[in-house]
Amino acid sequence: MKSRLPKVLHRLGGRALLTHVIDCAARLSARRAVVITGHGAAEVEAALTAAAPGGLQLAFARQEPQLGTGHAVQQAIPLLGDDGVTLVLSGDVPLMQADTLQALLAQCDGQRLALLTLSMADPTGYGRIVRAGKEPSAQVRAIVEHKDASEAERTLSEIYSGIMAVPTRLLRGWLARLDNKNAQNEYYLTDIVKFAVADGVAVVAHQITDAAQVAGVNSPVQLAELERVYQLRIATALMEQGVRLADPARFDVRGTLDCAQDVEIDVNCIFDGAVTLGEGVRIGAHCMIANASIAAGAVIHPFTHIDGEKLGVQVGEGALVGPFARLRPGAQLGAEVHIGNFVEVKNASLARGAKANHLAYVGDAVLGERVNYGAGSITANYDGANKHRTVIEADVHIGSNCVLVAPVTIGAGGTVGAGSTITKSTPPGTLNVARGKQVSLTSWQRPAKAPKA
Repeated sequence: MKSRLPKVLHRLGGRALLTHVIDCAARLSARRAVVITGHGAAEVEAALTAAAPGGLQLAFARQEPQLGTGHAVQQAIPLLGDDGVTLVLSGDVPLMQADTLQALLAQCDGQRLALLTLSMADPTGYGRIVRAGKEPSAQVRAIVEHKDASEAERTLSEIYSGIMAVPTRLLRGWLARLDNKNAQNEYYLTDIVKFAVADGVAVVAHQITDAAQVAGVNSPVQLAELERVYQLRIATALMEQGVRLADPARFDVRGTLDCAQDVEIDVNCIFDGAVTLGEGVRIGAHCMIANASIAAGAVIHPFTHIDGEKLGVQVGEGALVGPFARLRPGAQLGAEVHIGNFVEVKNASLARGAKANHLAYVGDAVLGERVNYGAGSITANYDGANKHRTVIEADVHIGSNCVLVAPVTIGAGGTVGAGSTITKSTPPGTLNVARGKQVSLTSWQRPAKAPKA
């Protein structure tokens, strides 16, 4: 990967490669996931512990030094119970589907060694499946690694994916019989196939056609290729539910995206964290939306940035946001609220019909119904040590270029004249002006530049 970051922590769809694998194991109702670590072990273990899904018991086994796949699984054996089935997955193969693994486990049935295989036009570098005959149902006799394969074996197109299901009681004995007499001087997990054959245990293969499910990541190029496969799968699923995507190739989900009917999403939009879009929501081009719930009928105009982080962002029914707006954590917009271009809202609520249409900052504030918040106005919420709240009651009009110095309350129905700096709460229904007196000097001369020499 040409990176200091351990490979399995590189991100696909906003999550570490290994997290995708662990999440898939959780969907299988696995009793326990044992993660075998080597390079960057401490970093990998810390990251996975923080992101592990609930309900899945997680354990770690260190492989030091790294002496092959068989040696790796040997490190996990002390953590496995003989009454179960061991499913061997690869931490850099992120797109495996749970239904595929369920089918593999069914093939194993607690009695057989089951291998996940795939036919490839160019199987170079992969271990070949050697069967007892040419029929697709013929018994598997061996897996031969590419470097150890004969010319005849290299012509075989069916490859081993690296994924297997095996009764743990049998796996334990077979791992003890491994040796490293091969081209790489490693302990191959694939050698257990010949032990199973010798012991009269059936070796079966579940063959799939979807190469992306078993594709591993070994370079930034491969990571980018799988990212597009992953995103296209999400896009296809959403479109099948009725979502209209302007271009599924220019669309990214890096968390979860839940859409109701008749949602429209324009090009180059990114969705991160947990995002919910209500019925008829329209998302304009080039928007970044994270950790937000957007209610039915709302329109998010192009180039809007919404990030709720831990507090979340709520956008009410029929609200209009953007273009070039920014909603930060704790922003709560009521129905039919308007947030226009270059307006930032942070930890503030705006009630039904409130408007801040351009060039404004609303932070740590409560705006009542039908408030009109003028261009260039801000809530001065920070005194250098603490944040304070501004309350603007219903039907207030805030003129352009005003500063509301919190804590302060603007009474219902009041007006703040343009250019005012308000430091004290105002009574309802009043006009409030706080600015320097205008002075015009008739004798004043504008400075002139000195003539050039």
